[in-house]
Amino acid sequence: MADMLISSQVDQARFAIDAGSIVSGVAAAGFLLRPIRRDVAAYLDIDVENPVHTLALVLAVLLFGTQTSSLVLTDVLSALGTQQPQSLADVFFDELPLLIVALTGVGIFIRRPIAASAERLGVVRPAWWQVIAGIASAGLFFAIVVGFDTANHYLLPETAHRVDTVNSHLFGELATTGWLGLLALAILPGICEDLLFRGALQPRIGLVPTALLFTSIHSQYGLSLDLAGIFVVALCLGLLRRWTNTSTSMTAHLTYNLLAGMSLTGPYLYVAIAAEVALLAVAGLGIWPRVRPRVNGQGGKI
Repeated sequence: MADMLISSQVDQARFAIDAGSIVSGVAAAGFLLRPIRRDVAAYLDIDVENPVHTLALVLAVLLFGTQTSSLVLTDVLSALGTQQPQSLADVFFDELPLLIVALTGVGIFIRRPIAASAERLGVVRPAWWQVIAGIASAGLFFAIVVGFDTANHYLLPETAHRVDTVNSHLFGELATTGWLGLLALAILPGICEDLLFRGALQPRIGLVPTALLFTSIHSQYGLSLDLAGIFVVALCLGLLRRWTNTSTSMTAHLTYNLLAGMSLTGPYLYVAIAAEVALLAVAGLGIWPRVRPRVNGQGGKI
């Protein structure tokens, strides 16, 4: 009887994913029609006649639809809990496709040389204050996620426990094996994900859609308040990209990942948080002289 129940649950999950994939495919196919792309172009910075922009819209809807279907229609946390813990190779091969899509999407070596591709992606040599602002922002992002996680434990304790268990299972071993594993968890997603989402996609599909798409790939949080916290962080990273460049948002992202990895390792986290507080003060000193003329010009003396 137990085997029959398990088989039934597996069949239901497969049906849910298949149904979600079909609906996503139909929705994505709509962007193959020029009138629909023309309507969307009123809100997004896309060229209706550009096949690359059309492909980006189609792939974005497919990815969001399939990921959301898994989150909403299946018990994704149970599935992730049965996977093998992440290894260094797993992280590399999970992130590599995102890097490839980002680079090919902007036409590196095809429509743009390296320098022009980097400019399109927003990858520049950041000013010193942008580096510090990126690192300091990570501390704020970490505090935001901790706040959502605290609320998750208070309001949805069972879900919060499952999320903690899955994340410790998937990433705990790699984060605690040494600095190489910790740096891999921080740097590889920080670079590859930001190049794709903030660098390549956001200028075309916009801030909020990009944040939703970025949030949808973080299925290890399930349907929880932690996932809402990731969405808020995604919006903040997008604003960093808009106000500065992708290099700054990338710096913030990988620093946040480093803090999140340290939270699995013990006392190093407290040292990192103290450093973040100091960097926030330094970033404020660097940003204020650039903000003050605008404030004075708009509102007189302050």
